Amino acid sequence: MSSWTEPFPPHQIAGNLYYVGSRDLASYLITTPEGHILINSSLEESVPLIRASVEKLGFKFEDIRILLISHAHSDHCAGSAEIVKQTGAKYYVMEQDADAVEGGGAKKPRIGKGDYTQFPPARVDRRLKDGEAVKLGGSVLVARLTAGHTPGCTTWTMEVEERGKKLNAVIIGSPNVNPGYVLVGNKSYPGIATDYENTFKVLKALPVDLFLGAHGGYYGMEAKYERLGKGEGNPFVDPAGYMRYVEDREGAFRKELEKQQKAGK
Repeated sequence: MSSWTEPFPPHQIAGNLYYVGSRDLASYLITTPEGHILINSSLEESVPLIRASVEKLGFKFEDIRILLISHAHSDHCAGSAEIVKQTGAKYYVMEQDADAVEGGGAKKPRIGKGDYTQFPPARVDRRLKDGEAVKLGGSVLVARLTAGHTPGCTTWTMEVEERGKKLNAVIIGSPNVNPGYVLVGNKSYPGIATDYENTFKVLKALPVDLFLGAHGGYYGMEAKYERLGKGEGNPFVDPAGYMRYVEDREGAFRKELEKQQKAGK
């Protein structure tokens, strides 16, 4: 998809949180006095784009100290090995996705043939647990396990300060049921449906001001970017849009689950 590799203007979301991804593959930079955190390395060919975006904002790519991801699919982690090589960053991954990241993808893709389950392997420096905090230079990101899309799919939350006000940022990992996902009788991922159920409970309970996600399309990034600086407040502050999105995705999950349950009877 061209939107995955098409450059998009890097921009400040709020405080020390910036967008450095493509038109649809979202990467986020959290800047601190002790170096920076990058969320999502995207595709292998995304690395120069992310680097250019970071530098366009006036920061040094080599100052990235920690690399995080939303989940172990190629459109969010295939560039990780190259970014680690270029920056020396430490790579932190939710423990349930860490083996896939180190092994170069799913050993038995549960969706048949899908390119996004395979990617260059990269060594994981720290295996994260649900609720664990990642700290650097005064910024704190919390890893929330929102599994189903992958066993270690992670939603990142952090508090960002903008004009003296604290805002809760939520970067949704993915609540989507991809075509071909087996929700009933899945031998390689038996708890997949239960994991999705838990994910929606977690997402609906999170405090949210800034609605963000692993793809710009989740939160209407392009339209919101166009409204930046138009004097109507921060367009990325959208708790109502967040809840609408989560409820829509939960509805899609329940519909697919019911369809597969009926087919299995």
